[in-house]
Amino acid sequence: MPPTAEASPGYELGTGGLVFIALYVLSLLGIGWLGHRAKRADTFDDHYLGGRGLGVLVLFLTLYATQYSGNSFMGFVGKAYRDGFVFVSGVVAMMAVVGGYFVYAPRLHRRSHRRGYVTLGDYVHDRFRARALTVFIVFLGIFALGNFIITNLLALGNLAEVVSGGRVSFAQAVVFLAAVMLIYETLGGMRSVAWTDVSQGVVLLVSLGFVAFALFVHLGGPAGVADGLEAARPEIWDSPSATAKVTWLSAALLFFFGISMYPHAIQRIYAARDEGTLRRSLQLMVFMPLITTLVLVLLGVMAIAVIPGLDKEGSERTTLLMVGRLTEELPALAVMGPLLVAAVVAATMSTIDSALLAISSMVSRDLYRPLRPGAGERHLTLVGKSTSLLLMAAAVVLTIALKDKTIWSLLVIKLEILAQIAPAVMLGLHWRGLSARAVFAGVLVGTVVAVTLALDAAGLSTKPLGVHAGIWGLGANLLVLFAVQASTNRGRTGTPREAR
Repeated sequence: MPPTAEASPGYELGTGGLVFIALYVLSLLGIGWLGHRAKRADTFDDHYLGGRGLGVLVLFLTLYATQYSGNSFMGFVGKAYRDGFVFVSGVVAMMAVVGGYFVYAPRLHRRSHRRGYVTLGDYVHDRFRARALTVFIVFLGIFALGNFIITNLLALGNLAEVVSGGRVSFAQAVVFLAAVMLIYETLGGMRSVAWTDVSQGVVLLVSLGFVAFALFVHLGGPAGVADGLEAARPEIWDSPSATAKVTWLSAALLFFFGISMYPHAIQRIYAARDEGTLRRSLQLMVFMPLITTLVLVLLGVMAIAVIPGLDKEGSERTTLLMVGRLTEELPALAVMGPLLVAAVVAATMSTIDSALLAISSMVSRDLYRPLRPGAGERHLTLVGKSTSLLLMAAAVVLTIALKDKTIWSLLVIKLEILAQIAPAVMLGLHWRGLSARAVFAGVLVGTVVAVTLALDAAGLSTKPLGVHAGIWGLGANLLVLFAVQASTNRGRTGTPREAR
């Protein structure tokens, strides 16, 4: 395919493609109904953890569909277009996430089945017995997931406008997709969400198969566009600077500590049928960055030769532009366009519904239940469902209001904040004598440092020395934690160790 300096403004689906997407989305309601029919009781365990009975295939696909959102399909490709081959580091960063799970997930799963955890807050309260710490960590989780829902709804609305050529408005798409997610999530809880994730995971994998085929068969892989890459961006072959290498390591650490702390991912750890099921699912997840992230990075890099000259805003549409170009040249791949759009919609919906479920459970169980200690599980489940309704309504209103504004700074600080939760979980599970006082001091200081740097509130770089704000915050978090713990241990000299 010869390179060209001209690129179409976007990729539009025909009527048939739009009907396909609509039917696919509506089919999720049927899966939600099946999840509702499979419910065994109106309890927290059943609604929010699927009765703790997720098997290997379902657990693997729900973890996969949740971890790879629409931002992966659009953001990773655009980032690779702008940065070139150096963004292969993103593959390592996504593999690091699974490493983070292995540090704590098996032990947390065993403890959750003994102690009946449903939320992240359940673990924090049971382990540290400090209400202030529990509430603070729960609020950090809710904040991170709340902005996750809004940014992903923004992505869905913008995608719908582009691929429909304006026939479906931003607001119409957001309201329709939000209503579908709310219905099936309310009907069957985790079971419905996990089952819809299975279909979404399959769509993701099939669409990536089409992308890989087009890249390596039609374009001949990176070698096939080497001359075009050399002509468009000769510096793409240059060795990265020392600062860039530090930033790679920092990003891998941020993913290791941040993404692995997603509250909805922790709920999936609780929902695994047994520890063996959890370990096998995570072992499968280790290889998914090679199948998913690497293919998306190559798509972005090869687009440099195929569609050179895109600015930053244009590069965010690289995925759709490449799909449009490939389907024009290979009519046999006409199904690739609708399928890839369905994959982006599926990935984004699977992330939103999981975040919604996690927030509603934390609100009802971690924040509401202590105020109403006598409330039964049925009442708490109803509170959780009502929370989902109110939260989704608020998210839709905010998304429509923010259509022409940017909240990418909030998206950036999401991982910076989640990384501050890691010591409470990772160290708390392995360090028996770790005190609530030390953890609270650490997470408080770490959050202040991370947010201050991420928002450039102190007038410093958001990545001093090439290191992400969240890693600087985590460093401060750990320093304060160890200092307060040492002080606490000195104060306890001669007294029995606190029972855990």
